[in-house]
Amino acid sequence: MLNDATKNSFKKVYIACGRTDLRYGVTGLATLVKCRYHLDPYDKGTLFLFCGRRSDRLKALLWEGDGFLLMSKYLCDGHFQWPRDPAELKSLTYEQYRLLMEGFAIDRSIKEGQPKYLV
Repeated sequence: MLNDATKNSFKKVYIACGRTDLRYGVTGLATLVKCRYHLDPYDKGTLFLFCGRRSDRLKALLWEGDGFLLMSKYLCDGHFQWPRDPAELKSLTYEQYRLLMEGFAIDRSIKEGQPKYLV
């Protein structure tokens, strides 16, 4: 589902920079969104992405209107290029989201116009 997203799949996509304890479930991640980032986790169609200490896995939280969807993605090879500034929550464009899911760096490389693939 995360790889197959289209431009219309999600209204907004946010990436929680830094490290997040991936032992958190729905309640813990929703509380993090509300208390640390001052956003509404119940905003329908808004996807929140979290990465732990190891950059080979992430969790995604999505409110669908009648309940939360909690997704995990574990990479077999390589790792996600995750920004590590712990105080930041970035809003991603669809293109940045696709690059992140494909293993490309989304921060510096997009500004330079050349996506950089790192494994």
